[in-house]
Amino acid sequence: MELHLHSSQSLKEKRFVVKSLISKIRNKFNVSVAEVDFLDKWQRTCIGVAIVSNSKRLIDSVFNEVIGIIEKDMRVQLIDKIIEVL
Repeated sequence: MELHLHSSQSLKEKRFVVKSLISKIRNKFNVSVAEVDFLDKWQRTCIGVAIVSNSKRLIDSVFNEVIGIIEKDMRVQLIDKIIEVL
């Protein structure tokens, strides 16, 4: 998921927001989450989420809830999302 950070003015501020968001997602859903791109940009990030299950419906449900958490966070704006099912 590609995100824009509205009020970030430095990499330090960006890291605070991104780590907070990653921690919230990881703790609530027990999924793997990491910042995977735009590491040197202070108002942009890309977060990857990995969900493992034998149920596609469960994966879709969890992913939609993750998207919901991101969309409710006023510090970031969801720019794009790519879903890849293997």
